[in-house]
Amino acid sequence: GYQKEKNSAPKVLASGKGESAAKIISLAKEHGVPIKEDEDLIEILSKLDLGDEIPPNMYKAVAEVFAFIYQMANKTPKN
Repeated sequence: GYQKEKNSAPKVLASGKGESAAKIISLAKEHGVPIKEDEDLIEILSKLDLGDEIPPNMYKAVAEVFAFIYQMANKTPKN
């Protein structure tokens, strides 16, 4: 998550493997959160703890995910 006023960098808000990951993905889908799969990014981000800020060397990759989410949000109907 990222809030410009509060954070200097995006933070890890959820993490899981196996069944936990499946539950997170299912919950995201239920709430209309776009899903983007990127195995390389998953491998790197999975080494971070919840609440950790994304390291600067990952900003570009994470920015691409945010761009995907914003693009998808503009394509989906609002409830």
